[in-house]
Amino acid sequence: MIPKVRENILQHQDLIIEDWMQQIEKFRTDESLQSISASVYESTSRDFVHKLLLTVEENEVSDEKLNQFVERLIQMGWPLNYITRGLQEFRKVSVKVIFQETDNNEDQFRMIEEIEEWVDEIVNLLVNQYSGSWENTVFLQKMALKELSAPLIPVFENISVMPLVGTIDTERAKLIMENLLDGVIEHRSQVVLIDITGVPVVDTMVAHHIIQASEAVRLVGAQCILVGIRPEIAQTIVNLGIDLGKFPTKSTLKKGVETALRMTKRDIVELES
Repeated sequence: MIPKVRENILQHQDLIIEDWMQQIEKFRTDESLQSISASVYESTSRDFVHKLLLTVEENEVSDEKLNQFVERLIQMGWPLNYITRGLQEFRKVSVKVIFQETDNNEDQFRMIEEIEEWVDEIVNLLVNQYSGSWENTVFLQKMALKELSAPLIPVFENISVMPLVGTIDTERAKLIMENLLDGVIEHRSQVVLIDITGVPVVDTMVAHHIIQASEAVRLVGAQCILVGIRPEIAQTIVNLGIDLGKFPTKSTLKKGVETALRMTKRDIVELES
């Protein structure tokens, strides 16, 4: 940033801070920011504008303190648009100062262009930082997804259970299918119980994935029982016209295990005391 622009901004930084704080307060109406207390919002915003002025003072866009500040916002879950809109407002109040202090049109144009380039560089830097953090978050979520895709658990000889927890989307369904088929072969399962007690919603897509998994189990020589069908899930299945008639369904894991034992020519008997 050229010295004249830096000088103008730093000489009027109190005015810039006051004007910027008034503009940034308008963002509080955003749904993503309403949960933040007024005191935290104000102190964070003041910290933000001071960090921006520090980059002007030190004439260094990639200031470490600004990077650390943005990283803290990311960790706290502040939205990216707070950063980008805040920078746009800083651009506006800085340009306003230039217009007030400079009468020469040529100088005004040159200094405004300088501010534009400076803000654009910071926007690119911070957006990249947010993107990197987002990619890391997605990676961690994928790892968590794999952990949630539980392996097939043998409970009796030739009988295994796969408990499902959480939402099932296409990518997770692929992982479930892989674990299911690998587990059937590894444990030599004849009957597999897919327990959906922990699945909050069963819609057409989820049912389609379950039917596919059941068909895949059948192709490798085993049978499938769907257990954990709660009343609200049963009602949803009926309302959507989903056909689960190709394999047995039970309301609880206990009933499913009893059925699996009978399918493998076994039963649960009480011991005489």
